[in-house]
Amino acid sequence: MSALIKILEVILSISILVIIHELGHFLAARAFGIKVEKFYLFFDAWGVKLFSFKRGDTEWGIGWLPLGGYVKIAGMIDESMDKEAMKQPAQPWEFRSKPAWQRLIVMIGGVVVNVIAGIVIFAMLSYTYGEKYTLNSSVSNGIVPSEMAKDIGFKVGDKLISVNGKPIIHFEEALKIEHILGENVTYIVERNGQNVVIKLPEDFVKKFSEAKSGFFLPRMHFYVHELVPGNNAEKGGLKPNDIITGLDSQNFEFFDEFQEILKAKSGKEIAFNVLRNEKPVLLKIKVDSDGKVGFRPETKDFLYDTIRYTFLGSFPAGYNKALETIDAQIKGWGKIFKGDIPVAKAVQGPVGIAGNFGKGWYNFWILTALISLGLAFMNILPIPALDGGHVLFLLFELIVGRPLSEKFLERAQYAGMFILLTLMVLIFGNDIWRLFSN
Repeated sequence: MSALIKILEVILSISILVIIHELGHFLAARAFGIKVEKFYLFFDAWGVKLFSFKRGDTEWGIGWLPLGGYVKIAGMIDESMDKEAMKQPAQPWEFRSKPAWQRLIVMIGGVVVNVIAGIVIFAMLSYTYGEKYTLNSSVSNGIVPSEMAKDIGFKVGDKLISVNGKPIIHFEEALKIEHILGENVTYIVERNGQNVVIKLPEDFVKKFSEAKSGFFLPRMHFYVHELVPGNNAEKGGLKPNDIITGLDSQNFEFFDEFQEILKAKSGKEIAFNVLRNEKPVLLKIKVDSDGKVGFRPETKDFLYDTIRYTFLGSFPAGYNKALETIDAQIKGWGKIFKGDIPVAKAVQGPVGIAGNFGKGWYNFWILTALISLGLAFMNILPIPALDGGHVLFLLFELIVGRPLSEKFLERAQYAGMFILLTLMVLIFGNDIWRLFSN
């Protein structure tokens, strides 16, 4: 059931963004009097469609192939490769008859509305939910670093002081993507009453992308917050709000210590000493092969700072988040092209993306905003068959004063389609490989 929910959420998210993107092209084209022959969600490959109707000059419909969507703009060399139409004399309502600056606006229309959609979604989430941050001063027990973080110098119990000379007020500031992707990043931590400097190595991004766990988490006391249905914790009688005090007579204080004991007991049934409503309870629960029993912890250790926004005040916040996202994408792709991040570790397709859905509406809209900005970034890349390829050719025309030949544009479109199909095969193949290798 959860897998079905994830699939449906991915389809809904992609559908919303495809419609928004193509609507950007459609509205820009109609504003300049250009006829739009088709507006399709998904592709009606080989003429097969699930649904269609005609209103005005435009055929609206849903295709059977769920790999995006398109608008067919009259007089434009696009993925439809309608050569017969291009042989006819140019008509005043066609794309090719309009000035280059108008055609340029039509081509960037989709990217612009994807960026606007990302800003608006982030803004509405900020307005509705606010922004909740963990006060670093309340992380009094320090951090729990991953194995990768330990290798570069962090230790259990380190207290974060600053990053790149800036004091860490909110714990989340230490984990910003700008630090993960940055260069010459330096943390100062307090360890045994003394300040220790930890500089991230030059190959940190590669180490981070290859790591099976994250960077670090705040160290915490814990209690049982929620049980994973059907897992061993539920079968063994564990309940929400239980406080686990011991495992097979081994005591611990923090959640990371509890995890270490469980890993050592993988595959065994062990005794759980539990405090329930201030009364001791003894349970027998089997630990799975991954060293888990199936519950989500919660803590009362931390204090939080919640920022609330007015309706108008939420838009600058949304803009800043969108800007940070695009900046991270530019830096991330720069690292990929430089070879700092393996492509297989960085690129995800629909199968990989689906794994992040199914966790509530807040998460759905966050992911939709991120995908919208990702689509904007990918579409503006100067690859023929993408909006960025058309933009590149139109900029050439504006600078030189003459358009490229239709034969060149046709060949470029074929080359672009080949590049995109190759990328799709690699991305889907990478998704499938990850699915089975995990």
